[in-house]
Amino acid sequence: MGRAGMEEEALIVFNELDSALKTTRIRNVVIGLLLKMGRVDDALRNRKVGLAWDVLHDVMKKGGALEAAPCNALLSALGRGNEFERMRELMAKMEEMGIKPDVITFGILLNRLCKSRRIDAAMEVFEKMSGGVKGVSVEPDVVIYSTLIDGLCKVGRQEEGLRLMEKMRSQSGCAPNTVTYNILIDGFNKVGDIEKGRELFDKMKEEGIPMNVSTLNTMLDGLSRRGRLNTALEFFNEMERKGLKGNFVTYTILITSFCNVTNIHKAMELFDQMLSPGCPTDAKVYRRLISGLSQAGRMEDASFVVSKLKEAGFSIDIVSYNVMIHGFSSKNKPDKIHEMIEEMEASGVKPDSVTYNALLAYLGKHGDFESAYKVFDRMLNEGVVPTVVTFGTLIHAHCLDGDIEKAMRIFRDMGSKSKIPPDTVIYNDLINSLCKKNDVEQALSLMEDMKDKGVRPNTQTFNALFKGLRENNLLKKAFQFMDQMVEEDCNPDYITMDILTEWLPGVGETERLRKFAQGYPVLEPQPQQKDGIVTLFKPIYPIKGSWGTVATSTSSKQGNENYGEAGLVTKEKTDPIAVFSRPPPPPPVFGPLLALSLLEALWSRNSDDD
Repeated sequence: MGRAGMEEEALIVFNELDSALKTTRIRNVVIGLLLKMGRVDDALRNRKVGLAWDVLHDVMKKGGALEAAPCNALLSALGRGNEFERMRELMAKMEEMGIKPDVITFGILLNRLCKSRRIDAAMEVFEKMSGGVKGVSVEPDVVIYSTLIDGLCKVGRQEEGLRLMEKMRSQSGCAPNTVTYNILIDGFNKVGDIEKGRELFDKMKEEGIPMNVSTLNTMLDGLSRRGRLNTALEFFNEMERKGLKGNFVTYTILITSFCNVTNIHKAMELFDQMLSPGCPTDAKVYRRLISGLSQAGRMEDASFVVSKLKEAGFSIDIVSYNVMIHGFSSKNKPDKIHEMIEEMEASGVKPDSVTYNALLAYLGKHGDFESAYKVFDRMLNEGVVPTVVTFGTLIHAHCLDGDIEKAMRIFRDMGSKSKIPPDTVIYNDLINSLCKKNDVEQALSLMEDMKDKGVRPNTQTFNALFKGLRENNLLKKAFQFMDQMVEEDCNPDYITMDILTEWLPGVGETERLRKFAQGYPVLEPQPQQKDGIVTLFKPIYPIKGSWGTVATSTSSKQGNENYGEAGLVTKEKTDPIAVFSRPPPPPPVFGPLLALSLLEALWSRNSDDD
């Protein structure tokens, strides 16, 4: 009855049988049948004792001759539910009943432990299975070894995996195979050690182990992740010449990688190659190329790939529609945008928040607020929840339009009605617009609001503020925010230095600017030298001006994170700069070379004026 697909009827018959007729053989069949039906999983999910578990225990209790096979089936079902305590209980019961676990038993146990990242527990089981503990001695096979090596690689223990492969070689009749090598190559590639991956690949060739398309894809993925696309392409061509053809995963890796570096010509060349007869395709590779082309503004090419996708029998997903809409928006093609929306509706693909945000951005950019709010209302009516990007898009549009009052109303509604917290980008738009309208007081109140809400300002936030503070010559506030940047390791950029160098020297605050450029707080006094605790900077970029010659240290990105031993060149008006045990770090992004070079011209001018 079970073989005829009448599982439920078979169980009814079994339950109605006289207990004397329920032989061990029949019980084993029933256990297998229950597991096949998935009844055990359902029981375990509900935390109830399943019928299969009951039958198995019944057999064990009555001393029936139970085989390892039904125990393995139950063990596998328990593993799928991550019921490790029940798995341990079953293993203990098997030991008690003298049921010898086989290599499949241990394979199931190790597989589940590795998948749940319990690698140390898996290694303990591995040692016991081959160590003859409690009379159990099962020789691990290549599947067991490969499972463990994969588990080790997934938790970053590649070297241990490599050692385990060497141990594998020492076991008679258990040599590493293609899967074993693929796992290790992928493991080392994932942590950026592609040289080791290549070494393993060469060893694989040397030992005559056959390579498959997974080997090819693993190598290409590792090389592409490290930006070595030319090497990846050469390797791909070499493998093709040797008869190892790529599949859709191969082309997805290569096309995506070339799109990421905006080499659209090569991406399209690979796409044409993929379309050649005999090469299987997948929707994913088409969608990746559509995304790359749309982001590069190549909308005609993107439309061509869409047509090829449809010819291949695939459909456009929501992500592809969204990138196409964004692409047509950047090209100002309202007809094409409308066409995409109509096609989405005809295909039954519902717009999501990304779709609506793209439409709002386009309409807002062109000042069509009436249509924008119709789209926003439709978004709400369709049950699509607005995101922080939605509100940020509307706020940005109103800021561009010069309507800061409307932008502030949306900002306040976010907190009072929508309960969506604003992000740094929204604050930056508002602060920049307020400063442009010379409403520095309200901009400063937004900075306080950011602090209260735990939103971290970035360089663009401070740049917008510095512009407003400069127009009102609010020096003390500027110094406070300069110190905040130093304290929060918020790195100035060339815009920051441009604003400050146009302002501060003209009001006699060049020394504070110099301290800021070196990464020091500007409101604190210069640190004084104390006996035994002073470290002098190594001069790397002398700047000559009316203050003599000044020198700075290298930043942490340019050299050692610690300050090395060096002398400080000083003259006349330049005080020695002493660095104590924990000095403020220099800004690492633009570095002292760029910051101080921006000041050199200014100081040189001052020197000439003198």
